[in-house]
Order: sequence, then C-alpha cells, then structure tokens
Amino acid sequence: MANKESTLRIEQVKSPIGYPKNQREVLRGLGLRRIRHVVERQDTPAVRGMVRKIQHLVRIVED
Repeated sequence: MANKESTLRIEQVKSPIGYPKNQREVLRGLGLRRIRHVVERQDTPAVRGMVRKIQHLVRIVED
C-alpha cells in the first residue's frame, strides 16, 4: 500500500470584493479564481496559515 500524502481540498465560497488586497492575493496564491472553484493543496503549515487568513472566504471540502 502506497503512502498517500495528506492534502486539503479548498473551495472558494465567497467573493473577495470589498476585502483587503492582501486577502485577494492569498486567494490567488492558493490558485482560487472564482466562487465554487476547488483546488487541492498539500497539507502544510504554510497552506494552513493561508487558509486561516481567508477562512471567511473559503471552506475545506471533506470527501
């Protein structure tokens, strides 16, 4: 059995309009472009910190 790296599935649920520019940049840094867009990223402290900074705009998708 192969060792599967842990990943996070992140979905954008709210528009960044009206929020500070640095929060919009974090969304783009994660690769999120539009509402309902889902990306898969490695579960690292850096990615967790990015998600925490914009937790009001995204949600973690459970499989």
